[in-house]
Amino acid sequence: MPGKDFQPSLPPWGNALAGATGAVLANAIVYPLDIVKTRLQVQVKRKPTDSEPLTTNRAHYTSSIDAIRKIVEDEGITGLYSGINGSLIGVASTNFAYFYWYSVVRSLYLSSQAIPKPPGTAAELSLGAAAGAVAQVFTIPVSVITTRQQTQPKGDKRGLLGTGREVVHSEDGWSGLWRGLKASLVLVANPAITYSAYQRLRQLLFSGKANLRPWESFFLGAASKALATIVTQPLIVAKVGLQSRPPPARQGKPFKNFLEVMSYIIEHEGPLALFKGLAPQITKGILVQGLLMMTKERLEFLFVVLFAHLRKLRDTKLQQATQAANAATARARGVLPMVTK
Repeated sequence: MPGKDFQPSLPPWGNALAGATGAVLANAIVYPLDIVKTRLQVQVKRKPTDSEPLTTNRAHYTSSIDAIRKIVEDEGITGLYSGINGSLIGVASTNFAYFYWYSVVRSLYLSSQAIPKPPGTAAELSLGAAAGAVAQVFTIPVSVITTRQQTQPKGDKRGLLGTGREVVHSEDGWSGLWRGLKASLVLVANPAITYSAYQRLRQLLFSGKANLRPWESFFLGAASKALATIVTQPLIVAKVGLQSRPPPARQGKPFKNFLEVMSYIIEHEGPLALFKGLAPQITKGILVQGLLMMTKERLEFLFVVLFAHLRKLRDTKLQQATQAANAATARARGVLPMVTK
């Protein structure tokens, strides 16, 4: 039916598993871009009058290509994959939690309506934000550790647990694992904008299509992610600054909130620096979101087919068991002696 909002008949955990699997595959493919955008976002240009470096890495990157070249020269190819284990754990947990809770709150929203209909843009944003907020509370410690790993200078590389201990033993203590939580809660607008834009664009461009082609899913995911990234980039930069090591110029004193990070960046580089790393951020976001949605759509379809097959097998076995039980009952009745008065 045209205009119908098709949703695969999957339980919330099925949608969550499909989303988490797609996210892990997509992020693993483009991980070097994640390193590059993080290094670009955390660096601050050093002035001749500055007595201390303003970033944890002494190398200064002028572009994405320059960052890749210098990282490979200084740390080898493996430098482009620093912290990948923690990152993929974080990606899997965050996306599983996000898609799970998104499916739950969306189902509750639809069931609360007298006449179920697709949520409007405002409702989609609210549902996505609610799901993202719940996901962030439980998964931000992995994000903090991954950001620290990605910005650790050569010679001071640590594993997932070692970096976690470094954060816990810092000035913030255990609460350091939740650094940037407020910024992250504000940034739930990013996946909320992304996924709601994806749903709205799908309804506008591919109305009534139950299953999208891979290129259609990729296009919708890429377009929605680019829009969300541009809108939220200053907060993304501030969050990275909050979660990374304090710059040497601050003598180990961590930033208190994302507004302080923004003020520090504007003071040293100007307001446009709040959008630094935008090119690799958008490139990575487009590729990840496009691949994620493309993979998620395929996995959801496969899960629907698999569940339908399993239900068919279950019904067949139940039917066979019922027939066997009926046959046994009939045979038992046939051999019972007739009782007469």
